[in-house]
Amino acid sequence: MKIVVGGQVEKQKIADLIKEIGGDSVQVDIKTDLQAASDVKMGKADYYFGACHTGGGGALSMAMALLTRAKCETVSMPGKAPKKENVVKAIEQGKIAFGFTGDHYELAVPMLMEEILKK
Repeated sequence: MKIVVGGQVEKQKIADLIKEIGGDSVQVDIKTDLQAASDVKMGKADYYFGACHTGGGGALSMAMALLTRAKCETVSMPGKAPKKENVVKAIEQGKIAFGFTGDHYELAVPMLMEEILKK
């Protein structure tokens, strides 16, 4: 499985946490938003993770433009931490691009990875 990390903040920390959780079953690349979303669209990557200060703007704008809103999910926003049930629902609905705030990456990434690795 390949996950690309875009967004505006905490890219290296997010990539490191994905790799820590996924181990040998996941390949992680850090890219610009446009490159990361393009890789998912072209089938070169399976999932997109991105963080910014709002959880949806800089984290997901390119993914929404290229993949459509139907494939994207804002997992957290300022003052609104990620919720497990929302992550489960997003994965079940086939979402492949996820945005969250930089200060929530330590909560969002494990929730996302747990559900993705079940597939």
